[in-house]
Amino acid sequence: MELNDSIKTIKGIGDKTASAFARLGIETVNDLLLNYPRTYVTYEDPVDISDLQAGSRQSVRAVVNSRAEVRKVHGLTIVILYAKDFSGTIKLTWFNCPFLRNFFHIGQEFVFVGNVAYKGGMMTMTQPEYYTDDKYGELTHVWQPVYTVTPGITSKTIQKAVRGAEEAIDRLEDYLHDNVLDEYHIMGIQKAIHSIHFPQDEQKLKGAVKRMAFDEFYSFISNLHRIKDDNVYAENTCIINCDEEVRTFIENLRFRLTGAQMNAVRDMLDDMRSEHVMNRLVQGDVGSGKTIVAAAGLYAVAASGYQGVIMAPTEVLAVQHYKELSSLFEPYGISVGLLTGSMTAKEKREMYSRIKNMDVQVVVGTHALIQDKVEYGRLALVVTDEQHRFGVKQRERLASKGEAPHTLVMSATPIPRTLAIIMYGDLDISVIDELPAGRIPIKNCVVDESYRKTALGFIMKEVSQGHQIYIVCPMVEASEVLDDVANVTEYTEELKKSIRDGYGADTSVVCLHGKMKAEEKNRILQDFADGKISILVSTTVIEVGINNPNATVMMVENAERFGLAQLHQLRGRVGRGNLQSYCIFMSGKKDKDTMERLNVLEKSNDGFYIAGEDLKMRGPGDFFGIRQSGELMFKVGDIYNHADMLRAAQDVYDRYGQEIDAKLINKGDDRLYTMPVL
Repeated sequence: MELNDSIKTIKGIGDKTASAFARLGIETVNDLLLNYPRTYVTYEDPVDISDLQAGSRQSVRAVVNSRAEVRKVHGLTIVILYAKDFSGTIKLTWFNCPFLRNFFHIGQEFVFVGNVAYKGGMMTMTQPEYYTDDKYGELTHVWQPVYTVTPGITSKTIQKAVRGAEEAIDRLEDYLHDNVLDEYHIMGIQKAIHSIHFPQDEQKLKGAVKRMAFDEFYSFISNLHRIKDDNVYAENTCIINCDEEVRTFIENLRFRLTGAQMNAVRDMLDDMRSEHVMNRLVQGDVGSGKTIVAAAGLYAVAASGYQGVIMAPTEVLAVQHYKELSSLFEPYGISVGLLTGSMTAKEKREMYSRIKNMDVQVVVGTHALIQDKVEYGRLALVVTDEQHRFGVKQRERLASKGEAPHTLVMSATPIPRTLAIIMYGDLDISVIDELPAGRIPIKNCVVDESYRKTALGFIMKEVSQGHQIYIVCPMVEASEVLDDVANVTEYTEELKKSIRDGYGADTSVVCLHGKMKAEEKNRILQDFADGKISILVSTTVIEVGINNPNATVMMVENAERFGLAQLHQLRGRVGRGNLQSYCIFMSGKKDKDTMERLNVLEKSNDGFYIAGEDLKMRGPGDFFGIRQSGELMFKVGDIYNHADMLRAAQDVYDRYGQEIDAKLINKGDDRLYTMPVL
């Protein structure tokens, strides 16, 4: 069995199962082996209902003592069941599992496993697993992988398929020499692949994850250097030399730029008149004023007779950029165009024509900007906003619309400079490390569940003053079936009820999650921006893409589940106007380590300080690290949890890169090109 063989070569996988695997992007044996578990669970001995701890994942042995109750809420089928032991009763809730309606019978005993919460005066589990006593006994104290699944494919299906592909694992040849493995304490590839799918213990799993993180980082660094080699020597065919015009533009702004902003503008202008094309990262904290630096660059190319484009991660943010840039450039006769996916076919055709004929000098848009139909007149500058929402390929594709345009990347991710130099190896870096004068600092507080009633009272006080609120819920990771949709939907319904019961208020509370269609998400975000929604309950889809000066409160539920850098990004959604803003970090745990970590946010609003502290004191999270939104999306690697592997990958590339790359390329091994981040 070879890595590139079809998954159907594995015993037991026919056409129907292969089609289901294809929905997960798994078509070959190699795809299967690189499809790592998203987390792991262990099954501990059941506890009494009275000993359950809210915020933890536990199991109980209980007897069903009610018929299943079925409700319909917003198209979701909700099944509710009650079970008891000698010490108490527990409420069990499942979403979109209508088959459970007639599955349970009064008097049956099961072991229920799930995330525990305390709601409505009793312990609850949402989307619990359920087992007979014998079946549960087979699972206890064994590491069980949990994979991303799809209809027709369960974690057990994937686990069985990987077992069937062990022959291919045994034939894997390591591209790292034994001396490299020993020097950097890296696990061999065969052992790592096996251990990541079938971990025997915690230590072997950690070793496997470190090896996979190393491979991703090495692949990423190798490809970045290949891109940089192509770019560094690209001749600058769009010489931009208009310092005086840009100085006048800046002097006419209604506010003064900070020293750090001026330095970034100077770096950019120096690059754009040099011999080679610009490839620069402007890294600045949330609210540091990166967009006006980009605007100065766009003004410079437009004033020189060229075109510039700025690509935003969401349609709402693209529209906001369009309005701001139109206002800035109108006095200078510079035309700004907008191109987004939701425009009608006729509107798009008209914009394509205006772009091609140079009727617009600055184009703002979303992914629609990189469609094949878009032809630019004289494209000289490509600005990508919030770099992490676009991979290197998308950035390259947009840049390919011009012969060799300058590239400016804006990132609000506060990555420590030592890591940023590696992560953005294909770019030169400018750092905006000071905030504009007059910005009102956000007031922060870290609280536990006992403050929930107080927090809601504070939120309603802000709503009564006409202000708006964000509430962010984490994704639920423990279950194969339950996703963030049910979590946010249930939370929203409970919040509406709490507001009705406690305040008698008719408050607009709307939920937003990643599974919604783009049009619906854009409509909700626009309604929030327009002030039609008072409280927006969301997953982390809102961490970029909204600029609403009227939003004054951000409350993050289960804040302990997020990395500090991501919490700082979420906090950046408020405090964007002249109103005092607040951030409430609601922790489901109150142990010393959790509270100490979250208190870093309470003490400081400085993203670079927070990133440094995050690096020093990361909570363990799961074995794949607490996902940071800011960095590029590696499958396993986390630049904070695995900073040692990131540095090791850079070191190995510097010392052995040419030899390793030549070896892989000569063998026709595509390992360097297959990592998801690329």
